[in-house]
Amino acid sequence: MTTLLNDSVALGGRKGGSGETLQIRGGQPLSGTVDVKGAKNLVTKAMVASLLGDTASILHDVPDISDVAVVRSLLEVHGVRVQDGDAEGSLVLDPRDVESAHMEEIDAHAGASRIPILFCGPLLHRLGQAFIPDLGGCRIGDRPIDFHLDALRKFGAVVEKLPSGIRLSAPGGLHGANIHLPYPSVGATEQVLLTAVRSRGVTELKNAAIEPEIMDLIAVLQKMGAIISYEPNRVILIEGVDDLRGYEHRAIFDRNEAASWASAALATDGEIFVGGAKQQEMLTFLNIFRKSGGWFDVREDGILFRRGGDLRPVVVETDVHPGFMTDWQQPLIVALTQATGESIVHETVYENRFGFTDALNKMGAKIAVHPHGLQDGVRRVPRRTLEQAAVITGPTPLTGADITVPDLRGGYSHVIAALTAEGTSTVRNVGIISRGYEKFFDKLTGLGADFDVVG
Repeated sequence: MTTLLNDSVALGGRKGGSGETLQIRGGQPLSGTVDVKGAKNLVTKAMVASLLGDTASILHDVPDISDVAVVRSLLEVHGVRVQDGDAEGSLVLDPRDVESAHMEEIDAHAGASRIPILFCGPLLHRLGQAFIPDLGGCRIGDRPIDFHLDALRKFGAVVEKLPSGIRLSAPGGLHGANIHLPYPSVGATEQVLLTAVRSRGVTELKNAAIEPEIMDLIAVLQKMGAIISYEPNRVILIEGVDDLRGYEHRAIFDRNEAASWASAALATDGEIFVGGAKQQEMLTFLNIFRKSGGWFDVREDGILFRRGGDLRPVVVETDVHPGFMTDWQQPLIVALTQATGESIVHETVYENRFGFTDALNKMGAKIAVHPHGLQDGVRRVPRRTLEQAAVITGPTPLTGADITVPDLRGGYSHVIAALTAEGTSTVRNVGIISRGYEKFFDKLTGLGADFDVVG
């Protein structure tokens, strides 16, 4: 846990997070309206996709978060001209002057981000080579890049691992490939899409991720001139084309942020209208939200969330889409500490996502983490070797404590726990939250949160 916290502090600084400390006075419901912009997990990938075009692209609803700033810097290092558009939240990305960048420059701008690995395919097409520094990211478990590298090799890339990172080249250009992912990895699916669209011939990707953000990336690429079809049983076919043009696209809303605010309403017994949230992309979350005692009202311009009575225990199994997202379980667990009975969360996607519960237990929660999962019970999601489980027994009143943010979603959960708790909490390293939540402090203030920024 110490390593996790040290890494997160460093990550906050390297990512543009300021490492702020909050003094939070909890025990009051959060009520009001927040608006969510484009999904971090689409926007950053659509920015990378602009490298593939011969003309400028325009991306709308771009959130002002540090992950976007990192990708913007990386694009600029490679010669892409990135400018703010006429409308708020719009970016214009012109790749016509793309050039090679030195490993040191990439490393300096990437910080601990894992996004550089997705530059590989586009850069190999444009420049014939790519340099990727040692990759970081939130320490939430093993997120191997082997899926990415294996796929790139099948396209014809030559991969050379160096002490400082990875050098890739494509002396004969890239060609279509038949790829079967051992797990429907979102990142590996994005890698294949961004590489296949300009590779010679046809690429068949089996066991692909099909998250809404993946479908939105496919929409972006199709606008650019790509030929991509989604077949049954997680199969995606890509017919390579010689040239792509720029796109204009409005990003899908951030369903992770929407679910986070919904869980905050549930935990604090408040009422939050999430502007921009849509029902279809959140069906699985909304079912669990309702089962746990939540109430929601789907409207044309967003979704209203609050409690519908006493909170009830639930059993949750995280999974790839259309399952329950792993990013949803952390904020929800805060709310489940206030439910009457025993809730169980089976984490099947990452093996180190329950580290944040130590702080909740320090605040008075009763959460037992089973590092090898639980064998009992009827399961919808097949067991995985890396699986863990958390058993949350409630209701348990939370009290203020001194805690340190470990990662993005866990950090948000710590802040919501502090707002749920009676008394004052000191929450450190909240700068990391700026990776995925735009104007986080302003939104908290608008919802009536009582806090001070003290460092």
